[in-house]
Amino acid sequence: MDTEKYRILVKTIETGSLSVAAEELGYTPSGISRAISALEEESDIILLNRTHSGVTPTKECEELLPAIIKIIRQEEEFNQMASQLKGLEKGEIVIGTAYNNFYPQLSKTIYNFTRKYPDINVRIVEGTSSNLVKMVENNAADYCIVSKRKGVYHWVHLLEDELIACVSKNSPYAEKESFNIRDVEKEAFIEVYAGMETDNSLLFEEKKIRPNVKYRTHDPYSAYAMVEAGLGVTIMNKIWLQSLGDNVIALPLSPSQKVNIGIAMQSEENASPAAKRFIQYTSEHPFLTD
Repeated sequence: MDTEKYRILVKTIETGSLSVAAEELGYTPSGISRAISALEEESDIILLNRTHSGVTPTKECEELLPAIIKIIRQEEEFNQMASQLKGLEKGEIVIGTAYNNFYPQLSKTIYNFTRKYPDINVRIVEGTSSNLVKMVENNAADYCIVSKRKGVYHWVHLLEDELIACVSKNSPYAEKESFNIRDVEKEAFIEVYAGMETDNSLLFEEKKIRPNVKYRTHDPYSAYAMVEAGLGVTIMNKIWLQSLGDNVIALPLSPSQKVNIGIAMQSEENASPAAKRFIQYTSEHPFLTD
């Protein structure tokens, strides 16, 4: 099978759209469709669910994705090693973060790195900590800033954060010193990243808590705005408040809930040559300066 077809499939799944994938890869939408149809014919498996709102991977495709991504990454590693033998530094690294707060420092590091290694491309991905860790484990990402998760990857600790409750300034909780975790079972709760594994969902699972979910969003900024408007309470990482402002009351949870934030990255034996260069560079030039 053609590796380029694999790349087309992965990009289509990432974007959720044949037309967007075509635009990003420099193909026509019909060319993208033909490539995926050819893959489906070769494998005798339907790979995408096609609807008016976009495309999603089938269950069979999801099971195949780790192997497909591994093939793509192995080809990239081969090309990078071949470039190294010719005295060149080429390749692509995939960097992700679950926390927007790190973008300024991370962007500065990427800028300085790419000035030193101009032929190494950098691709930025976003997601929850659990999703990004899975990408690292599946060799789909090289270097991600996340909350620590169980798994097999190299870990570098950056800081200890905590989960806090956000309540409106008019809330009865505004004068309290802390927020009892179990109060989410009776108060209107605003769920962030609904249906996904997060620090919140892991906490609720551990404590056997069923929050009284009234609102759902995939955007911490909108959750913050809803709290500010008095629609309910939410729980989020304290580090998020650095970029969200001070228009709500942040209360420590009772009991206190700590979260380790750090870097999940490829091990030295699994990292591509380009990823090794970036990992080495960040170890010599730590980006977390504050």
